[in-house]
Amino acid sequence: MSLAHPDTLEPPKVGATLQNLRQAQGLSLDELSRRAGVSKSMLSQIERNQANPTVAVVWRLANALRVELSELLGGERVVAPAIETVPAHATPAMSSPDGLCQLRILGPIDLAGQFEWYQLTVQPGGALESAAHEPGSREHLSVLSGALEISAAGGTQQLKAGETARYAVDGPHAIRNGSEQPAVALLVVLHP
Repeated sequence: MSLAHPDTLEPPKVGATLQNLRQAQGLSLDELSRRAGVSKSMLSQIERNQANPTVAVVWRLANALRVELSELLGGERVVAPAIETVPAHATPAMSSPDGLCQLRILGPIDLAGQFEWYQLTVQPGGALESAAHEPGSREHLSVLSGALEISAAGGTQQLKAGETARYAVDGPHAIRNGSEQPAVALLVVLHP
């Protein structure tokens, strides 16, 4: 096995890679400088291969560009699978204290508080009663099977399978199943 002589080893040149990643994301030097906390002049020097960044600077740049360190250093990017599958048993769920309502959390956790969606199952006589969400919040409820009643903003509406209701939830609101059959729906919550 032969080893390269230390004099022939050079640090990776990240200039062209940095510039390509920055331009592909439509970022100016100013914007990347602000995001990464690295001076614009240093970024310019790195892109022209006039300076080699420290590990800390490479780390800040990779985070600002949302790429792996290895990609910025010229290695292979770790690519997320084209299709991410969540097995049924791994989908988190919450139940009401009486067990008559179950919410399966279908949306990714990183969108919580912005855009959330659930599979809602309400047994006969069950009710999902909620306090007010922040001003401007809305829910979209699409009944897949059975029937549900929505109460919001002083009004009440009956929904049957195939129907969707959209309503403000910046006040108390409730979803009830007054029928004798279980109901299943998709519930989307949009936060302002």
